[in-house]
Amino acid sequence: MDLTTSYMGLKLKNPIIVGASPLTSSFESIKKLEENGAAAVVLHSIFEEQINHETHELDHFLFKGSEDYAEALGYFPEVTLSNLESEHYLDEIKKLKENISIPIIASLNGVSKGGWEKYAKKLESAGVDALELNITYIPTDIEKDAREIEQLYIDAIKTVKEQVNIPVGVKMNAFFSAPAQMAKKLVDAGANGLVLFDRPVHVDIDLENLNAVQTINPTSSKDLSETLRWSAILYNKLEASLCASTGVSTHEDILKAMMSGADAVQMVSAILENGKEHIQTVLENLVVWMEEKEYISIAQMKGSISLHHTSNPAAYERANYMRILTDYRY
Repeated sequence: MDLTTSYMGLKLKNPIIVGASPLTSSFESIKKLEENGAAAVVLHSIFEEQINHETHELDHFLFKGSEDYAEALGYFPEVTLSNLESEHYLDEIKKLKENISIPIIASLNGVSKGGWEKYAKKLESAGVDALELNITYIPTDIEKDAREIEQLYIDAIKTVKEQVNIPVGVKMNAFFSAPAQMAKKLVDAGANGLVLFDRPVHVDIDLENLNAVQTINPTSSKDLSETLRWSAILYNKLEASLCASTGVSTHEDILKAMMSGADAVQMVSAILENGKEHIQTVLENLVVWMEEKEYISIAQMKGSISLHHTSNPAAYERANYMRILTDYRY
């Protein structure tokens, strides 16, 4: 059974990438992930800390723990930029490359185009196989035009791509008014891959203490819908890899993602909940399903239930929407 796939030019032994999280914050943990079958890992995030508060720059830049159950508040780095540049951090990457055979992807979390340049170059020199940009911007200024916000993303990608020769992916959110066009703009700016999607933290009100609170937002299979929708829409439309995130928990989720058009998946919440052995269980169930359905490879199913075969995906989606509403009975 051939479970291999390719993501941003990286050859993976199976589709499962462990996303940026406490799971990927230590050498020992990453080694265990590899032993249990992970095909690649995204290292815990490096966060941009120096923020320009001038009006024409940034008025708000990130929520702690913005990734898919990725950075629990206790793991938010209490460091300065000089610490992030330290030889110790780079030595950890070199240690991983000497002892880990699977691809290592570094995660850069921030928003301004100037905050990442030197890190990108240093990380490439340290040996990472690719970079993932988590561009987390929460627009709070009602006067700011949507095009200005989109340009922040585009400028950040262009800046990093000018500095490195390794693949660069972007962890995209689903809240743009025209996600398909924004995906194209990100790819045109140099993105080699898109991770669908970033998971915002949960915002609530503490009625006891009368203040706003932000909490980690774990995902499950029920959160996979938008990822499947946009994987199917974008499949074969862009010169970039697609990675399904947010809700990938089981072998069935992986199958759905592959058939929708994803090249790989990122899994975090399910591993945190069930342990690193969960990867092995998912892979075993994946093989059993493929044998029962007489699939011989992941490549055989990729994009088989995408919108690639229709000339008007919007009309297709509209037709499904109408059918569901008209058929629904209470």
